[in-house]
Amino acid sequence: MIIKFISIACLISTITVQAQSSADPIQKKPYQAKAPQTQPFGATAFKPSKGTSIRWLGMAGFLVNSRGTTFMIDPLLEGYDMPLLMKFPITPKEAPHLDAIFATHSDNDHYSVETFKDLSPVTKEYHSTIYVDSLMKNEGLHSFGHNIGDTFHFANVRVKLTPADHAWQNAYPGASKRFFKPEDACGFWFDTPDGSIWAPGDSKLMAEQLHMPAPDLILLFYSEDSAWHSGLEGSAKIINAYPKATVLLSHWGFVDAPDFAPFNGDPGRLKKLAINPERIHVLGPGAPYILERRKKGKRK
Repeated sequence: MIIKFISIACLISTITVQAQSSADPIQKKPYQAKAPQTQPFGATAFKPSKGTSIRWLGMAGFLVNSRGTTFMIDPLLEGYDMPLLMKFPITPKEAPHLDAIFATHSDNDHYSVETFKDLSPVTKEYHSTIYVDSLMKNEGLHSFGHNIGDTFHFANVRVKLTPADHAWQNAYPGASKRFFKPEDACGFWFDTPDGSIWAPGDSKLMAEQLHMPAPDLILLFYSEDSAWHSGLEGSAKIINAYPKATVLLSHWGFVDAPDFAPFNGDPGRLKKLAINPERIHVLGPGAPYILERRKKGKRK
């Protein structure tokens, strides 16, 4: 998504105290799907457990607690430059500890400098692409950069960087002084003791994304009709390539921008195109989902 967002002028209808004919047109705000109510959480969500829980943080972020190993993916918990429809479920000062934080790319709704820095006193390490790692190091964060396809471990979790295509800056002269490379953005694959989690990241649909090992859970950064995201049809292709994988959605229903496509996915429309639509869970920010391993067998 474009960082420098141009504010949308809302159309406001002035209603006078005088009676108004029922035939008079009243302009309404365009429809926008809204996420369920936020469920705030605190330190208890970070304690050791017998399984792996996942909580949507709002925006594109997630918190994962895998038997006491805690990490966040693309957390943005404060200071965003667009109006929001709801509150974040936790603030940086309420997080007691994190083993790691992951950033899929450099856009400010995924790499939130303010959030990342405010979480640094309780975070052991940060991980991203080589480019985003350079930005994090400039902020004094304890970060590590990786190439697409690299694998590494932290605590009880194995991580692999997966491909993404989100170099939107190159299509807009003046958006950046830098030429962005394909490897500047990524997705992440996590193997936990309780199953596999794949976060494809912000990306156009890529052929590689349809031929991954079958994950147990997909954290889908979902939007519709956006040139630099998978969009409705692309999102359906991704989840239908892995029809037994559970799907949690992010990047929708949180920002108050009904005319801005990157934030306006509607889960109802995606479910109509999905194989086994009941596996798409529409959670409110902060609500927990417990990871379950897929039954062994063929992918389809």
